[in-house]
Amino acid sequence: MLIQNKYHRYLNRTGWLFIIPALLFYAVFMLYPIFSSLFLVTQKWKGLTREFVGLGNFVRMFHDMIFWKALGHNFLFMFIQIPLMVFLAMIIAVVLNQGIRRFRGVFRTIYFLPCVTSLVAYSVLFRILLQTNGLLNNLMINLRIIPESIAWLNDPFWAKMTIIIALTWRWTGYNMVFFLVGLQNIDGEIYEAAEVDGASKKRQFLSITLPLLVPVILFSLVTSTNGTMQLFDEPNILTNEGGPANATMTAALYIYRQAFVLNSDFGYASALSYVMVLIAGVLAFIQIKVLGDKKS
Repeated sequence: MLIQNKYHRYLNRTGWLFIIPALLFYAVFMLYPIFSSLFLVTQKWKGLTREFVGLGNFVRMFHDMIFWKALGHNFLFMFIQIPLMVFLAMIIAVVLNQGIRRFRGVFRTIYFLPCVTSLVAYSVLFRILLQTNGLLNNLMINLRIIPESIAWLNDPFWAKMTIIIALTWRWTGYNMVFFLVGLQNIDGEIYEAAEVDGASKKRQFLSITLPLLVPVILFSLVTSTNGTMQLFDEPNILTNEGGPANATMTAALYIYRQAFVLNSDFGYASALSYVMVLIAGVLAFIQIKVLGDKKS
């Protein structure tokens, strides 16, 4: 018994030796920045000096029209791109799961590849394709789809459409994987019973597939909304830091510019960051509350 107790103490000490480095890294690079940012929200940075302003950063935020414009772009992308992407992901998953028998794995890989592509690489690729004299414009003109080139990256409206197209292209396959998993967990006997009762494919989808996929839909909506609230890479690379004329500026990109480009005001950037965290939390709560009730 004594030997066994010594052995357990030895295992505990050994376990802590492996855990302590990870805990130290977590404390230094995660916990410390979080708690220090709570102090920063009360500060205004002026070069290397700081001034206590209390809630002044939040007061400044209410009068910052560029921030509210950027936040509006986040909501625009969220309300247009996320439903489109989730719908396409679900439809593609249903087709791959039920409609395609041969080369199913190949098609799944093709649809999933965009989400493992480097953010910078695919943004640069889209930027090249969507130039005024780029491949896409020339192709559509030659096919007589459009009479003249579209300013994808220089017109405020088309720049927003470019961001939506790029996000949909990248993340549809990612969400498709979750829908495939959800579809494969549905008991096939349910569909067999529905066919015996004379239910059409459309009725089976609306009455069986869709209700049983609500948890997957909820997961996709929450994660996609959180990602949209943090949208940074696409407007930063595709449209030259939120251009033209801040037409694609997002909140995360604006926070980055406040902290590292324009004013080096880490206090104001921290305050805006906490506001974004609060908004993302409220949106997630609403989605879970609405779809969670339907699931139950």
